[in-house]
Amino acid sequence: MKLSESAILKLMHEKTNRPMKISELAKCLAIPDVQRAEFRNYVKDMTEEGSLIRIRGGRYGLPDEMNLVSGTLQGHPDGYGFFVCDKPGPDIYIGRKNMENAMHLDRVMARVESRREKDRLHGRVIRILERKTVSLVGVYETFERQGWVIPSERKYFHDIFIPAKDRKGAKDGQIVCLEIVSYPTKHQPPVGRVVEVLGRADDPEAELQSVLRKHLVRQIFPEDVLEQTRSLADAVDEDERARRKDLTDWTIFTIDGEKAKDFDDAVSIEKTGDGYRLGVHIADVGHYVEENSPVDREAYERGTSIYYPDGVIPMLPFALSNEICSLKPGVERLTLTVMMDFDESGELLKYDIFDSIVKSRYRFTYTGVARVLEHGEGDDRYQAALPTLELMRDLSQTLRKRRFDKGSVDFKIPEPEIVLDAQGKVEKIVAAEHNIAHELIEEFMLSANQVVARRLSERDIPSIHRVHERPDETKIVAFNEFIKSFGLKLAHLHNPSPKDLQNLLKRALGRPEERVVNTVLLRAMKKALYSEKDPGHFCLAFEHYTHFTSPIRRYPDLVTHRTVKRFFKSKCTARERQRLLPRIADFAEQSSRAELKAMEVEREINDLRRVQFMADKVNEVYSGTITGVTAFGFFVELAEAFVEGLVHVSSLRDDYYIYLEAEHKLKGQHKHKTYQIGDPVKVRVTNVDVKKRQIDLTLVKNK
Repeated sequence: MKLSESAILKLMHEKTNRPMKISELAKCLAIPDVQRAEFRNYVKDMTEEGSLIRIRGGRYGLPDEMNLVSGTLQGHPDGYGFFVCDKPGPDIYIGRKNMENAMHLDRVMARVESRREKDRLHGRVIRILERKTVSLVGVYETFERQGWVIPSERKYFHDIFIPAKDRKGAKDGQIVCLEIVSYPTKHQPPVGRVVEVLGRADDPEAELQSVLRKHLVRQIFPEDVLEQTRSLADAVDEDERARRKDLTDWTIFTIDGEKAKDFDDAVSIEKTGDGYRLGVHIADVGHYVEENSPVDREAYERGTSIYYPDGVIPMLPFALSNEICSLKPGVERLTLTVMMDFDESGELLKYDIFDSIVKSRYRFTYTGVARVLEHGEGDDRYQAALPTLELMRDLSQTLRKRRFDKGSVDFKIPEPEIVLDAQGKVEKIVAAEHNIAHELIEEFMLSANQVVARRLSERDIPSIHRVHERPDETKIVAFNEFIKSFGLKLAHLHNPSPKDLQNLLKRALGRPEERVVNTVLLRAMKKALYSEKDPGHFCLAFEHYTHFTSPIRRYPDLVTHRTVKRFFKSKCTARERQRLLPRIADFAEQSSRAELKAMEVEREINDLRRVQFMADKVNEVYSGTITGVTAFGFFVELAEAFVEGLVHVSSLRDDYYIYLEAEHKLKGQHKHKTYQIGDPVKVRVTNVDVKKRQIDLTLVKNK
């Protein structure tokens, strides 16, 4: 018989009813003598992976038959953890005494033991299947002449012991990178070896590096990647010119932020007899980055560019992202064009997708375009392009209205922008501008992405979709209960449409609770992700959607480019579809992981810059709004600073406060005073801990 993991598991499910020794299993499963050694190796490998479990007496059994599950441990600073099962299901609480020396992110086998609290399962780690952490970043400290590293990621609740010979000259208060030498046991802590000293904890650059190293961000391009980029020609090849549509005489330009350097999209427009012809021209990155080349493999691993206040870690090397592929003004560039004809009402009449060559006329900014459209102000370039910009404004506003009429949900939550001074220190934190020019580009990119998704769907071509599933009903029911206190409710509680949510947000518009309603509803939504499946995009109310317009900074867009170009003129056969689907699924999963990692890195860096900004503001008083409520206190966003801090429940000394989760509030047991998300408060900054990225606040006076 042919042995495989799936075959062995199938036989054990069918023929065994208790844990057995390997010899018993072999006999029960009728394994031939000549395959006994191979079978023994399979069983041991499967035990290491967690698909089998070994118990006392050298017996092996199926984990699910013994109430055991495999998954990942998420640590907590206080020493306990949550077990996230490989299979869908609720997280399991693991108490400190039941951790069995497991660390944050370890792959473990766990047993569900009880349901001690409402809606919370309790369990125990039975075995550590795989140690996932091999390196860490933290702050070096000396205690009684012993060297220790306190991990920057507080979910690692073990401090790491560093022997004297492995300290590499580290001094107290310095941020270091270390390798794990041995993992914690019942009688000893984890042991590490310092491999690099980054600098003092109060050095902004060292702090930045601590975040990047902690998340294993790839900052340096390997030599084979750089070598490949050096061989690429900047000028347009004549053979390429001959086979592409030449749009170099068209009025085409880019609109980006003031600091942008990688221009991967440009736009054009002309009036037609019955409407508009919109061109969205995207850098043809796929022409230069061949699949499975060194540059492509590196881009796959990075998945996306990471942006933060004082820099960017690009997905592609500078020679590509800022030069050869960037649609800089006055330079011929290879592009993939989506040409769309709309009528006066914004309905799409027809479209085409083709290879092209463009030469951008201008490098415009959002601020400059908004200024000339709203006030008629701007230099000669803006004045010359004003008629074109006005056409773009008219079409974009029509498309925007049409999108919202169909139910697209628009959350009104201001985004903070961190402004740095010449020395790289935080000067101020303000609400990021979102003007008419942002809306213009947003609508055009949404249209192009939607058209490409439609093309791929109509031809049944396997591709990466940008999906956003409808929210869980339990979360929508809880949200509806919460907004009743504001006199609001959803028109359709069960299975609400995007239009239902949009109408609710319209009713909250301009009211004191507008911000809190938007915030709580957003938290009830699922996260958008990439998938080989195509359930549509709930919040945009799009039947089909993909990412196509940013191939310089997003790997899924590059994959979509390749897919579109591959099937320009040919059909996707059933055989090709079967071969492509697993690859597309892998690309989608990796892209989702990379996006989540980038978001975590960007959030941590922004949190770091915020606490650095607040470090010298202890004892200052601010007005703020409660943005989140937990059992241990409530978070307040400071109005003047766009910074969030915590008012700990222990500082509320006028009563004992209980947490009402469904209502997002703390309520005093005796005086019945409440603190609810959305409430305005006045607070004093009492402590700023840069290492912990934590700002502590106290109430200045009661509401």
